Amino acid sequence: MNRVLTVTRMQFVNKYTFVWLPLIILVVSLVLSIAIFALIPYGGAKYGGGSQAPIWYFFGLGIMSLSYTFPFSQALSITRREFFFGTMLAALVTAVLLGAVFAAGGAIERATGGWGVNGYFFSLDWVWTAGPVGAGVFFAVVGMVLFVAGFWGATLYRRFGPLGLTLTLSGVGVLLIVALWLVGRMDAWATVWTWLADLGPMGLTAVLAALTVVLGAASFLTLRRATP
Repeated sequence: MNRVLTVTRMQFVNKYTFVWLPLIILVVSLVLSIAIFALIPYGGAKYGGGSQAPIWYFFGLGIMSLSYTFPFSQALSITRREFFFGTMLAALVTAVLLGAVFAAGGAIERATGGWGVNGYFFSLDWVWTAGPVGAGVFFAVVGMVLFVAGFWGATLYRRFGPLGLTLTLSGVGVLLIVALWLVGRMDAWATVWTWLADLGPMGLTAVLAALTVVLGAASFLTLRRATP
């Protein structure tokens, strides 16, 4: 466990990657969104997609967390298991911080009438039906699933090279297209949308958490034979 925590601390040595860069992206996106909300001549509630920027950064963070530190960790005789769990712990800490910021930001938005311009960056109505804690958990899990997806892509590149990564992603794309085709073929889109609506934010959070575990397991198995 001590060596796992060592890996976590090693990841946070570069605070720019794990802390400052996502905060910069968040603050810039928020300021620009508020400015755009203020310019829109509409009296109703205004929503934007700027809040996606810091969340999508987690995908790139997953890639960088392997590419930047994995070779160095192997030079320190850290096992792949220790590197994996230490890195996942670092990602979890960052994701929880993201969720806390989104929960606090949403509460401020609702208390100030959308920053005084009726514009909402953090508090999406559908997510906030679960309350501020539920919304924070939702955004933290979304960040984690994107991080693990990026991490898995980086491990595939390390293990199989660019050709293996391309073929794997192409295979995943084909499977998604086949799934969409089957839904359309069975005329089941109404059923799918009803199922998603019935899940609610907490149900979707549980599904995304399960997906995170699956991607994490795939990443771990790939990392076991990856070369620095």
